[in-house]
Amino acid sequence: METVDRRTIVASGALVLAGAATTNGLAQAQSGAKPIFDVPAVTIPIAGEKDVFPVRRIYCIGRNYAAHAIERGSDPTREPPFFFQKPTDAIQYVAVGEVADHPYPSLTKNYHHEVELVAALKSGGSNISPEKALEHVYGYALGLDMTRRDLQNGMAAEKKPWEIGKSFDHAAVIGPIHPVTKSGHLTKGAISLAVNGTVRQASDLDKMIWSVAEQIAKLSEAFELKAGDIIYSGTPENVGPVVKGDVLLCKLDGLPDMSIRIV
Repeated sequence: METVDRRTIVASGALVLAGAATTNGLAQAQSGAKPIFDVPAVTIPIAGEKDVFPVRRIYCIGRNYAAHAIERGSDPTREPPFFFQKPTDAIQYVAVGEVADHPYPSLTKNYHHEVELVAALKSGGSNISPEKALEHVYGYALGLDMTRRDLQNGMAAEKKPWEIGKSFDHAAVIGPIHPVTKSGHLTKGAISLAVNGTVRQASDLDKMIWSVAEQIAKLSEAFELKAGDIIYSGTPENVGPVVKGDVLLCKLDGLPDMSIRIV
C-alpha cells in the first residue's frame, strides 16, 4: 500500500475546503439572483372572492362527447381518452356580463368554437383513483377551446403534432372560477353555444364519455397533477367556424353565461 505523506493530506484538505467555499459562494450568489426580466403570472378571478386562481398547466381532453367523436371521425366505443395542452398565457379571461373582443388568429381560414366545462384543481398527485379525484377540484368555469381547425387537420393528416391548431394566443377563453363550496360538483346540466343568436352546440354534461373524475384519474397516470392545473373537459358535437363580427354566447347550467365577439 502506498504511503500518503503529511504534505499530501494537508494539500488535499485545503482543496476540499476551497471547493466547499466555492460551492457556498455559488449558493449564496444564486440565492440572491434576480430574473433578468419579469414574466407575468397567469391568474383567473374567482367568483365572489378578492383572491385569484394561479394557473400552472392547462390540460384538454379530446373527443369526449360521443357525437363529437363521431363527427371528428372516431369510434367513441373504442377510443381511450387522450389529452393535449395549451400554454398558460393562452388564457383570455371574460368577465360576467361582458362581451369580450376576441381576435381572429393568424394563419387560419377555418376557426372553430368548442364550448366546455373547465375544472380547476386545488391539489393533485399521481395515480389518483376516480373515487378520490373530485376531492382535488377547487371549482369550475365555463370555457372555450378555440381551434384553428384547418391547421389542426393539416398536421394530423401528415401525422405531425397538431399543437399549432390548438396552442396559440387567446386559444383558452374562460370565465371566472366558481368554488365547489358554492356551485357543487357539476356532473350534469345543459351546455350550449350560440353564434349570433342561433344555437349550434347543445348537449348535457352527463353525456361525457369520460367524467371529470375519470379525466383526473387518467391524467394522473401520466403526469403528477398539482394545484393550479385546469382541465378543459371536452366539447359537444356541432363545432363549427366563426368569422369576424360573430358574437358567441356560451351557457352552462349552474354558471353565468360567457360571451365573446370575434374581431
